[in-house]
Amino acid sequence: MGHAGFGRSGKDIVCASISILVINTLNAIEVLANEHMITESDESEGYIECQFPDEINDKTKLLMDSLVMGLKEIEQNYGKRKRPFLKEKRFFELIIKEV
Repeated sequence: MGHAGFGRSGKDIVCASISILVINTLNAIEVLANEHMITESDESEGYIECQFPDEINDKTKLLMDSLVMGLKEIEQNYGKRKRPFLKEKRFFELIIKEV
């Protein structure tokens, strides 16, 4: 089963969608916003943590807001079909709380 419990490992569209959003956002923050961050991840657990040691700039804030918007959209479209997305729901709450 995939990280989000929506399909087999490698076929979980919810996990893949979240992964793409998060990885693209972190890459954009690094390249486009020129922001320094510390990341830690465990692909086997579907876990990623990103910390900003300094105050974030406006570009980073915009990119993080865009990430939250995308995550909420995924939760809205897929969350009602198969709950709970334990890891992703926790992830949504942490991201939203921190931004």
